[in-house]
Amino acid sequence: MSINYQKLTNQDLPLLKELIQIFEVVFEMEDFVLPNDTHLQSLLDNESMIFWVVMLEEHKTKKVIGGLRGYILPSVYYASSEMYLYDLGVHLNFQRKGIGTKLMENLKEYSKNLGYKELFVQADLEDEHAIDFYKKTGGKAADVIHFSYEL
Repeated sequence: MSINYQKLTNQDLPLLKELIQIFEVVFEMEDFVLPNDTHLQSLLDNESMIFWVVMLEEHKTKKVIGGLRGYILPSVYYASSEMYLYDLGVHLNFQRKGIGTKLMENLKEYSKNLGYKELFVQADLEDEHAIDFYKKTGGKAADVIHFSYEL
């Protein structure tokens, strides 16, 4: 059994679909309907979005067991960009084995190598597991209030 971390390219639509199905379970998304392939392909083609997957290879078969989605945000305050981590999830059977931590390390290293100034993520106050995870991986909490507008 081996575990590999891979940044998706625009040729990885099947892997993106597997990742989204992991997110559906981990984030307990009720009544979720997977968007069509055209939409998902447009996300892979979008250079301001990145996806990483964690692949489990066992007995010559590979499957996605986790991953993340991030956005590259150009800054108006400095000549660099920032990385916004929007989703990070690991299949329930593989949590607490260092996989999420390794994903964060990969994303931090990737962002640093591209000269990005900051990587940030939000966590719901009631999601103690996520808050503990982000603190454990070196994140520093900021007192902010997130506002949402239903459209």
